[in-house]
Amino acid sequence: MASNIGMMDSAYFVGRNEILTWINNCLQLNLSRIEEAASGAVQCQMIDMTYPGAVPMHKVNFDAKTEYDMIQNYKVLQDVFNKLKIEKHIEVNRLVKGRTLDNLEFLQWLKRYCDSVNGGIMNENYNPVERRCKGVKGGVVMKGCQKAAKSLQTHNIHSPGSCDPVEPRSKPGKNGVTSRGHSSGEIQALSKEITELKLSVDLLEKERDFYFAKLRDIEIFCQMPELEDLPMAAAIKMILYAADAKESALAEAQEYIYQSKNTTNVEDENEE
Repeated sequence: MASNIGMMDSAYFVGRNEILTWINNCLQLNLSRIEEAASGAVQCQMIDMTYPGAVPMHKVNFDAKTEYDMIQNYKVLQDVFNKLKIEKHIEVNRLVKGRTLDNLEFLQWLKRYCDSVNGGIMNENYNPVERRCKGVKGGVVMKGCQKAAKSLQTHNIHSPGSCDPVEPRSKPGKNGVTSRGHSSGEIQALSKEITELKLSVDLLEKERDFYFAKLRDIEIFCQMPELEDLPMAAAIKMILYAADAKESALAEAQEYIYQSKNTTNVEDENEE
């Protein structure tokens, strides 16, 4: 199935919010950014949830901060892929850099794959927090478990149906001022501001996804056998694959085109 998920598959048009919601709901986490999944630990546990017990969770480091620790997580994941005969090569060197687009693309593929296995239905018998706590070193629970517990606690506090006691609402006093000292007008103004911010974020995400799709189309176009050896296609890929916000990428691409043109002119003169 993995080999059938092409770059034009609808999976690669799933937005960031949907991916984060999927991860948080399935694994009872509280991620707010795609980059927080760059360590590979989340990906390991999503596969563990899809194939219960397939991943040696005691080898997965949920507190990975360095590239070395992250690479170890991806090694675990690649070994599991090989064991399950999942034909997917992991671009580890790009993922551990924490770049949003690279990690989003891999998570989009992962969601598509997991959905293809279980039809998008969550495994109700799978306890993500318990699985994260399986790894014990020297009698001390791994940091990943502690971190996950804190994330879960934060998630539950803001989730409907939480078992925490509900704090009684403050009754309005004189002039619409509650016992907490906030006027109803201030609360309404803040609520309106939150709504406007949410709308702004949604619009920005749609715009981001639109331009991301355009970049993917350009990349695929430049990888066509008829074009990939042309200097122009190579120069465009230099810009697309530039690390972070490298200011010199455009200058390097222009210099590459200039040098290629000069080389071609010299070869033409020699032939004459």
